[in-house]
Amino acid sequence: MTDRTVSQKLAEFAAAVSYDRLPAEVVESVRERILDTVGLCLGAAPLDTSGMAFRVARSWGGPAESAVIGSSVRLPALGAGFVNGVLAHSLDFDDTHLPSVLHPSASLVPGVLAVAEQTGASLAEAIAAAAAGYEVCVRTGMAAYDKALGNSVFFERGWHATSICGTLGVAAAAAKLMGLDAEGIGHALGIAVSMSSGVIEGNRAGGSVKRLHCGWAAHAGIVAAQCAREGVTGPPTAFEGRFAFYQAFCGGIAAPEEIDRGLGETWCVPGIFFKPYPANHFTHTGIDAALALRKKVAPERVASVRIGVATPTVRTIGEPRDQKIRPQSGYHGQFSGPFTFAAAFLGGGGLGVALEDFSDENARDERYLALAARVEIAGEAECDAIFPDQFPAIVRLTTVAGEVFEERVMSNRGGPSRPLSRDELRVKFTGNARRTLPERAVADLGDALLGMEASRKVSDLMVLAATPSA
Repeated sequence: MTDRTVSQKLAEFAAAVSYDRLPAEVVESVRERILDTVGLCLGAAPLDTSGMAFRVARSWGGPAESAVIGSSVRLPALGAGFVNGVLAHSLDFDDTHLPSVLHPSASLVPGVLAVAEQTGASLAEAIAAAAAGYEVCVRTGMAAYDKALGNSVFFERGWHATSICGTLGVAAAAAKLMGLDAEGIGHALGIAVSMSSGVIEGNRAGGSVKRLHCGWAAHAGIVAAQCAREGVTGPPTAFEGRFAFYQAFCGGIAAPEEIDRGLGETWCVPGIFFKPYPANHFTHTGIDAALALRKKVAPERVASVRIGVATPTVRTIGEPRDQKIRPQSGYHGQFSGPFTFAAAFLGGGGLGVALEDFSDENARDERYLALAARVEIAGEAECDAIFPDQFPAIVRLTTVAGEVFEERVMSNRGGPSRPLSRDELRVKFTGNARRTLPERAVADLGDALLGMEASRKVSDLMVLAATPSA
């Protein structure tokens, strides 16, 4: 049939995905992304905003269905998905798909784990549902990537594609775990289109609301699947219709052929970039350059630094300049090109830069602020030509004596051309998880996430991610 709508094509694909027929590299990649995301949740558990999200979800009440990662408390799947999604996105350490600039795992993994526990699903069933959800999320995001513009139309219009497309991915995965057929998954997608949301101004000007986005995406996607299960229907033309998804969010600018090209044959999951550093992904190549330059130049010798980046990223990591060189907090410093450079140049931990480098204390430390004030973020034509397939940086450091040092970092660490090894992923996981769990528990959880038999229940896995502290 050639007259199937976008939602029907996606729904038929999702319904047909099975663990036994998934390519081995997809299964391995999904497992590693579950490891990465659970570690991020544990790393974020002590944050004030995590407690806020937990208290909100707990106030909703309901049965104890699913685990809150880093807590012994269990909540309804909706609440657990919300809290864990907030945790997963709170450190700005979650994976990224390029060039769509989506962070798929921060909503998908929490949503899938919550519903998998609620439905008694096996790890194999959860991996299959997640694999389907990743494709829905990434492909709907890629359909809004404007090649002529060189950027996502969502971002150009102020939308947070991560939470918007994440809602769609969670809806498809959750509906699959709930046992819905292709028609039911299609309705879940049609309902989720009306529930997708997220405005990205906080990325530029501060505020903690961005941390909620992936939690709300997980929550909304689960609600959409629940509504479809109960018989609520969505429009079959939810994506391509006159008043549908791409018209509403992107002014009709979309490439729907991106959604079903190679669907079921080529998989997006293995190509998603893991983040080695807990900062906005646009800053990572600048961090790499700082780590290299610190071996050559002492801090007191730095007179000025120019970080040339892709022009569309300047407004995110370089503007407004007064806030970027003096961030409101360590968290806001993670979105600052000048401050992340200073953090890498003066600090360093984990895989090069660690969460501790973005403490509120460092955001008030005059050594960090003085160096950040010497850093200029500017558009660079050579970087524009590569963005957004990579987030390159050309960094020129001038010393007080007039010497010039240049570092060119044209591809991102953690992607297919510079992958993180499994050992490096374990280092990242351990550094995050030990913020909440004791060392032995961290090791046991890591082993289980990567090695547990796929036939075991997801609930067997999640008990290892709990802690007596709520």
